[in-house]
Amino acid sequence: MDTEKNIVVGVTGGIAAYKAAELVRALKKREAEVKVVMTEAATRFISPLTMETLSGHAVAVTLFPPNKKVGVRHISLAEWASLIVVAPATANFLGKTASGIADDLLSTVVMAAGGPVLFAPAMNDRMWTNPIVQNNVRTLQDAGVHVVEPEEGVLASGKIGVGRLAGIERIVEAVECVLDRSEALCGKKILITASRTEEDVDPVRFLTNRSTGKMGYALARVAQRRGAQVVLVSGPTHLSPPENVEWVRVRTAEEMRRAVIERFETCDALVMAAAVANFRPQVFSDQKIKKGGKAWALKLERTADILSELAPVKRDKVMVGFAVETENPITHAREKLQKKNLDFIVINNPLVEGAAFGTDTNVVTMLDRKGGTEELPKMSKHKVAEKIMERVESLICNRAS
Repeated sequence: MDTEKNIVVGVTGGIAAYKAAELVRALKKREAEVKVVMTEAATRFISPLTMETLSGHAVAVTLFPPNKKVGVRHISLAEWASLIVVAPATANFLGKTASGIADDLLSTVVMAAGGPVLFAPAMNDRMWTNPIVQNNVRTLQDAGVHVVEPEEGVLASGKIGVGRLAGIERIVEAVECVLDRSEALCGKKILITASRTEEDVDPVRFLTNRSTGKMGYALARVAQRRGAQVVLVSGPTHLSPPENVEWVRVRTAEEMRRAVIERFETCDALVMAAAVANFRPQVFSDQKIKKGGKAWALKLERTADILSELAPVKRDKVMVGFAVETENPITHAREKLQKKNLDFIVINNPLVEGAAFGTDTNVVTMLDRKGGTEELPKMSKHKVAEKIMERVESLICNRAS
């Protein structure tokens, strides 16, 4: 997220109000500037002091606070904000804003908004499914308000239903999507692979690696926010797919190979970020292999090299590879770049601080076909994904012109 983004977080009076503190913390962690506006009812659920401490700014509650000269407060907050996020948004607040009612500070700030507005509703399931509430949501969406719909879970009443505030990561992802959205890759299809593959030894054991998929999923988010149609072919991971992305789940190297080859013809670019197993057991045992008393030798065979297989039929498509190297990275990566007919290759060394599997950061070097080398310092995987997609976008646009 851009460090210059100013976000107003509005908090209304629902039991989920305490989660707004987590949202403010998450947005600050992503280097956003945050100011909080609370309704009077919200202050019954969470203290303004908590929100002030987390945001670093005084919390605004009323239009006319005593002993303060604030000018036209709702206008100044609305003009300052790059985005207004209301989380939680109660049924009452949805109804008021859908009807154009502005009778407190938060509703007047929303009405005066010059930029995007995002609501994350939270309420009892019977309230959420009420036709009046659903009509209000549609009215707001028709007016351009972004809505992160609630999730199913345990509600304040103790029953399970749809109405629980969306997870903080979902809300933050929606915020980033709204703020970072562009149409640079509109009409383009980007095929991205992510995570690892698993190769079975017997019914309880398999060979794999430490890739978690964070880099590939970051690439999918960035490509989607640039307007691309994204297909994400993913091996096993704990990550949830980005919104509005076609998610294809695979497990083995052969399953990933088939999924990529089936979709390659219709894509404009392939970004092969997955850590695909190079070897698999030569023989699969349909029964668990017993320990026994002797040493056990496991015979392996090579898996297919997906990029090498696609190299002869690449034509005008953009192809990007990834290389994990711990020795002579530049030499080995350049060999792969040429052999696999790639446009550029991204290298990282998991032994370097900040570049290990499973971390939120990466340290990479990008090599291109013309001999260029770009070394990036340690940065978030989201930032690395942006750098990679900038190159992909440039290559696609140059070939289209």
